[in-house]
Amino acid sequence: MLPNSVLMVLTTVPDADTAQKIARSLVERRLAACVNILAPCQSIYNWQGSVEDSNEIPMLIKTTAARYGMLEAAITALHPHEVPEIVALPLSHGLPEYLGWVVAETQPD
Repeated sequence: MLPNSVLMVLTTVPDADTAQKIARSLVERRLAACVNILAPCQSIYNWQGSVEDSNEIPMLIKTTAARYGMLEAAITALHPHEVPEIVALPLSHGLPEYLGWVVAETQPD
């Protein structure tokens, strides 16, 4: 298993209930091995010609490159925003046992 087959996917959602719903769905469907729901943060961004200021919940999602397409589709379907933030970072290093666990937990049934 190559370390870069494991991804850290980042997204933000507007509230804790949405974060719980998305996280549980991703893990139950084995699209993610683990989802960390972080403390609220303030986001300031341009959207449709105006500067927005909102509180959001960041999420850290561990998955594999092989499962990314389905994970992205699932987040998009469950997310309330028209264009949700979904970015993936390949992991170049990590505890081999942990990376192996991510791979094992994201294998389809």
